[in-house]
Amino acid sequence: MSTLDQFNIAGRSAIVTGAASGIGLAYAEVMAEAGVTVTLTDIDGAAVETEATRLRAAGFTTRSAQLDVADRATMRQVFDEHVAACGGLDIAFANAGIDPGAGFWNPGGFRNEDGQIDTLDPARWDRSISINLTGVFNTIREAARCMKAGGKRGSIIATSSNAALVNEAIVGMAYMPAKAGVAHLVRHAAMELAEFGIRVNAIAPGPVVTNIGGGWLKKDPVARRAWDAMVPLGSVAETNDLKPLALLLASDASSYMTGSHVLIDGGMALGKFK
Repeated sequence: MSTLDQFNIAGRSAIVTGAASGIGLAYAEVMAEAGVTVTLTDIDGAAVETEATRLRAAGFTTRSAQLDVADRATMRQVFDEHVAACGGLDIAFANAGIDPGAGFWNPGGFRNEDGQIDTLDPARWDRSISINLTGVFNTIREAARCMKAGGKRGSIIATSSNAALVNEAIVGMAYMPAKAGVAHLVRHAAMELAEFGIRVNAIAPGPVVTNIGGGWLKKDPVARRAWDAMVPLGSVAETNDLKPLALLLASDASSYMTGSHVLIDGGMALGKFK
């Protein structure tokens, strides 16, 4: 097989969580463009069906399902329905995530009263951990079950963050420990599932322009300038910037990669240099 042929994933099937917009939608798009049958899932069932319908109208093969990744019973049902419809599962993106709210510091140069450890609403912590960490565990768990049952090699890709490695005062505090947990979970799952030919890796972006947090990177020029200034390559990412890496990790081109936490953050984790 030639090197270029190793990127060919046509005919396979994939599930993407958090696929109604942003990074998850970008993953679903690149999978569909590569000839994969994709089930797009999201807590917003109407929005995810709209995107699946748009992709079908463009000639791609897609399905959709409403899914809260904290709901284990519904997740099992959605995965089983995908396997029944597609004849198995080859690729799973554990992507769904939520904004944890403001951190203790505001880009405008003052402290956020509701973002400090002694004033933070514990419900915000609980919900962020349940989606950003436990939701990834739930997704990997179901993907592994389906791939092992089908006797298939497979690729599971979690969305982590450079926040697993660095701390940012303007990011809600639950986000960084959740993503650090994802990084470790990916390594542990990769070690366990290697025997079955199931690879588990993580994509770790820096800040990306999405709708998370109400799309604040699109709407707040002060915040956008603050984040752009932290990136050595000059600006935060667009979702399309992540598509080539998603294709690599989903395909046989990464057949010798498992347990990897791949930074794609414009050099942000290297630290400030000016």
